[in-house]
Amino acid sequence: MAPASYSPLIGFLQEELAIPFSSISVAMKRCEQDPGPLPMVLWQYGLVTLEQLDRIFDWLETA
Repeated sequence: MAPASYSPLIGFLQEELAIPFSSISVAMKRCEQDPGPLPMVLWQYGLVTLEQLDRIFDWLETA
């Protein structure tokens, strides 16, 4: 998923999972330095739980 297409994902993260934009911003900056999937970066930094990560991937499959 390219950074330009993150808007729907960011909306889901904030609205459905109540992840603060500050946490999302940290992960997005990390993705700029070392490209990787945003959901994985969020999890690697401890910004989402494994359960939340599963919900994110489920959402991505249907988005």
